[in-house]
Amino acid sequence: MISRLIAFAALIYLLGYAAFAVLLPEPGDDRQTDAIVVLTGGPKRIERGLDLLAAHKAQRMLVSGVATTVRTQDLAAQYPANAALFSCCIDLGREAVDTRSNADEVARWVKKRRFKSVRLVTTDWHMPRAGFEIERQVGGSAAVYEDAIESKPRFQTLFLEYNKYLLRRAAVLLGI
Repeated sequence: MISRLIAFAALIYLLGYAAFAVLLPEPGDDRQTDAIVVLTGGPKRIERGLDLLAAHKAQRMLVSGVATTVRTQDLAAQYPANAALFSCCIDLGREAVDTRSNADEVARWVKKRRFKSVRLVTTDWHMPRAGFEIERQVGGSAAVYEDAIESKPRFQTLFLEYNKYLLRRAAVLLGI
């Protein structure tokens, strides 16, 4: 009986991983939101946020998880076509060091500015956990719309992220 329960749990785990790997979130639509939140740490994230901001799909953008050594001018120089946006419409969040602290930083920013809708930009494999954390912290004060950057993650990346996602969901469920 115990071996069947273990086999059943393993099957559920493996099917969950398969679904996680196959059903990665997709890029968002063209909807208008009050703000854009970009989580650092992956290619094309900032570019996507800048493109949306330049297309007037939001009023303001937060780049969360920026290193303390990076200055606004440094980022503006890296994206010269959108340099003007850095002086008017972009905030750099420097407090986050991981996904949970990204969520804290985003929630404070959203509440301070009283935004009602936010587009979350991060890589497709990171979106389930990032979306979960940010929606928990924003607490219904703003709608969160996911806008995933397509990638080709390695097996190891997906496996690690799936386990982080499961562990975080379990920790929240248990109140840890």
